[in-house]
Amino acid sequence: MKYRVTHRTDYIYDAEVGSSYGLAHVVPRELAWQRTRGHVLTIDPVPGDSGRHRDAYGNDAVYFHVTEPHERLVIEAVTEVDVVPTVHDAAALAAPWELARPLVHPELPGAWAATEFALASPKVVPVPDATAYAAASLTPGRPVREAVGELMARIKTDFRYDSTATTVTSTVPDVLAARAGVCQDFAHLAIAGLRGHGVAARYVSGYLATQPPPGKERMVGADASHAWVAVWLPGTEEWLAFDPTNDMWVGDRHVTVAWGRDYGDVPPVKGVIFTEAKRSILHVSVDVAPV
Repeated sequence: MKYRVTHRTDYIYDAEVGSSYGLAHVVPRELAWQRTRGHVLTIDPVPGDSGRHRDAYGNDAVYFHVTEPHERLVIEAVTEVDVVPTVHDAAALAAPWELARPLVHPELPGAWAATEFALASPKVVPVPDATAYAAASLTPGRPVREAVGELMARIKTDFRYDSTATTVTSTVPDVLAARAGVCQDFAHLAIAGLRGHGVAARYVSGYLATQPPPGKERMVGADASHAWVAVWLPGTEEWLAFDPTNDMWVGDRHVTVAWGRDYGDVPPVKGVIFTEAKRSILHVSVDVAPV
């Protein structure tokens, strides 16, 4: 599939901002199954300083420093990208999930690169309740794809999508208590459950091309930033990506932007401002349009 992705972030302040430092993850990754054909990033006001680099996880990160006084900051990224379905090694998909634990099986090829994603991270600390929740799917000797697939389906069934139930600072225990949340929460829950058993799992941010109801037109801006999970396939450099929010395997409707240990590593935009403003308004719109 070919898509044109438009991601616009709009900050409005109630007083002048003298200086704004920012870091953005809005450039889709170059991958075996994904190719970027063009990318334009516009920042208004124009930064006095900016740069682009690869971070520790290979993500494309953009730094900017706006020095012009402003009461509004707009960051817009437009990318054309090709995505094809991923194909995984059949033997790795059928391997027992217990082998996807790099700390237990450091001798397996690829284990060294997966180890960091089996450890606790700032926003995903394995807790007993999450470990117990995942245990129902991680039965002894079960193939990793089958085990992960059931965990994904259970999260979709047991938890309600509700954008008002949590905030960006909510924790895994908060999500378990509310039995509700958004894609970021469900990704963190799945990762916490898997890591609680030593399985390497990473957080992936990106976009999902939504499909309108039959007979209805696509609504521009109806899409949003999305998050899902990828679990290490033992003995390989491959990762099996799954979307617990929608109970679906990640395919050519998912555009991958960045991955890390959790949301804190790859928020779309973060930064620091110097101002006396007391209030700010944030508006984000994302459109994933088939080309």
